Amino acid sequence: MGKRVLITGLATFWGGLVAKALERDPGVDVIIGLDTREPSVELERTEYVRTDENYSILSRIVAAARIDTIAHTFLVVDSTSMHPRTMHEINVIGTMNLFAAASAPGSPVRDVVVKSSSYVYGAAKEDPVWFTEETPRSHTPRTRVERSLEAVEGYVRDFAIDNPHVNVSLLRFSNVLGNDIETPITRALRLPLVPTIFGFDPRLQFVHEQDVVRSILFVLHHQLPGIFNVAGDGMLPWSEVAAICGKRTVPLPAYGAELAALPLRTLGVDLPEELLSLLRYGRGIDNRRLKDAGFQYKYTSAGTVQAFAEATRLRRAVGGEQPAYRYQRDVEQFFRHSPSVVRDGAVPPPPPQLSPTSGRGSRDTGRGRRR
Repeated sequence: MGKRVLITGLATFWGGLVAKALERDPGVDVIIGLDTREPSVELERTEYVRTDENYSILSRIVAAARIDTIAHTFLVVDSTSMHPRTMHEINVIGTMNLFAAASAPGSPVRDVVVKSSSYVYGAAKEDPVWFTEETPRSHTPRTRVERSLEAVEGYVRDFAIDNPHVNVSLLRFSNVLGNDIETPITRALRLPLVPTIFGFDPRLQFVHEQDVVRSILFVLHHQLPGIFNVAGDGMLPWSEVAAICGKRTVPLPAYGAELAALPLRTLGVDLPEELLSLLRYGRGIDNRRLKDAGFQYKYTSAGTVQAFAEATRLRRAVGGEQPAYRYQRDVEQFFRHSPSVVRDGAVPPPPPQLSPTSGRGSRDTGRGRRR
């Protein structure tokens, strides 16, 4: 019997990508995705279930579908994307309900993967060059995102201790770049002038969106428990990142950078407090643990920035985008379940043939009508 996987945040960027990747895995029998919104990408065999922000229905789905694997891809790490209360509902309450369902008596869950962020380490001048998975923060969490991530990871640790029979994997991702993802960093790098903090040129790490999905599938396939940093090799100064993207930089004042960054909102770029701290002090995370387990990155940090820059230039040159996918339940049900749809590799049945007897009968009837 193959895996029976539940994905949180199916309509999000990561939920959709993970679902599409799992659909190509013959070792996965069932894929169910939860979200408050309909899927934003076309999926072939993933079943969508609408839920609320805190996944109150999750325990019923786990029990009814005999879910053995949960991919918790929906943790909000962009504080500019929604109201703080909604972020708390999704990150903290949603994760609490997830682990309540996974630890219920008789639960079939045996593997859980949680997608977190290196924001949990913070960014401060006292920080080490490299954070290992065990390195503590230099300061208590200062932003809403950092506090919610710390609460989530507390639930992860408690669940792993109380349920030693479950493989619990926590992945802390560095700054993600890619062809399609939208974050405060990608929006900043697409500005005509890239913002910096006066007097600071921090070194940053990056991970390509493809390596994000590949690492989630890797720990699922190998059932690797534990905490893993995920980032491409090497670090780059922020000024070099801007140069690779073909951009000049413009400094924000070292004091009052938050106020100075407010006009950027008119250009669609909001620099949250956690990102401004990163643009002051940078952050590096040690990625050796996942590599020692056998994972191989496709992109280094520099390669990730280069790929992002090339994709951005190509999009600017070609112009236009594909029409956005729109989920329609009745259409999806037709394509998934109608016997009229020819599945991949299937041969459509031949059209029905009339027997010779029935053919003659038809002609006789015709002659009778002519008389």
